[in-house]
Amino acid sequence: MDPAEPTPLTEPVEGTPPVISDASALAEACQRLEAAHGAIAVDTERASGYRYWPKAYLVQLRRDGAGTFLVDPVALDGELAPLAAVVNDAEWVLHAASQDLPCLAELNLHPPSLFDTELAGRLAGYDRVALGTLVERLLGYRLEKGHSAADWSRRPLPQDWLNYAALDVELLIPLREKLEAELDSQGKLEWARQEFEAVRTAKPPGPRAEPWRRTSGIHKIRSPRGLAAVRALWELRDEMARKRDRAPSRVLPDSAIVAAVTADPKTAADLQKLPVFSGRVQRRYASTWMRPLQAAKALPAAELPSPAPPHDGPPPPNRWADKDPDAAARLSAARAALTKIAEHHQLPVENLLLPDLVRRTCWRPPAEPGAEGVAEALRTGGARPWQIELTAAALAAALAATA
Repeated sequence: MDPAEPTPLTEPVEGTPPVISDASALAEACQRLEAAHGAIAVDTERASGYRYWPKAYLVQLRRDGAGTFLVDPVALDGELAPLAAVVNDAEWVLHAASQDLPCLAELNLHPPSLFDTELAGRLAGYDRVALGTLVERLLGYRLEKGHSAADWSRRPLPQDWLNYAALDVELLIPLREKLEAELDSQGKLEWARQEFEAVRTAKPPGPRAEPWRRTSGIHKIRSPRGLAAVRALWELRDEMARKRDRAPSRVLPDSAIVAAVTADPKTAADLQKLPVFSGRVQRRYASTWMRPLQAAKALPAAELPSPAPPHDGPPPPNRWADKDPDAAARLSAARAALTKIAEHHQLPVENLLLPDLVRRTCWRPPAEPGAEGVAEALRTGGARPWQIELTAAALAAALAATA
């Protein structure tokens, strides 16, 4: 018998609520949320493809007994203290929480505990964990999707965007209940709780070393002076993007940076002949973009960047066999052992243990090679107790492998 066709859900059952954009509407919403019960479904909409700063332009909340609320933090000038007083005392349910928590923290919204439906889906063994996929599979509804990459800084927000935003929290609570029951039946609920707490308490990542090296297409540039030109263009673009609050790619695409460095124009007129720079907007900035290119040519050799990016970890695994054959053997044995454990428990191997932590442990094994020494190394590297319990002994055995 074929499974039932999922029911399309194009707008919230109770209708899409109006956007909360003033203090009185926010106060009323907070009263309703406080009078209700249970966890609060939370989501945000950002404008990462349009704006420089990854802040929330819409906050969606839903609680049983209160309904759904769409809060505009921009119109409220970020003054969400009444909301914080309510939601900061309740468990949150989010999908891919690590994407939303930083911009919510900027609004002084912090969960005392959380349930991440995406992470729960991974731990439960689902190979596809997008919100729409999980809702369709576990609840039998097909969500209206399609505006996740929209410019949410736009005002006013179109009605179909608001429908989409409200639907993102419409079914999070029942989805959580399904996933929690499934994790419990698989004996993984405690694992999930440890993972949720790790996400909740994770520190913001520090600034990336030499972020300009992430320019798409930079692999085409081989010389240190060419890399210096990429760096100079990237840094100027980043400064302009930050001042304008525009996504860097909308100030100048990565492809244009690489094209300019590859072409090595001698004058602004030469630069204007290149794609992107020949456009109406970029033609006006040709002399601006030429300055970093010319500055890179004048840099002393001692100030040129190294062809190899800096890193504090082991080299890429494909070089291990040449640099340290025993380390390569340890990594191969570790990967095989971890894959076996992950398959037995129906987990993605990357959720069983972070690949970077595995590589670091295999490249420089702990001084005490037994299970206790490995467990301490994993603990120091941020592994959770459930991960250590499942993997320490197998990883210790793998570390004994030699070429």
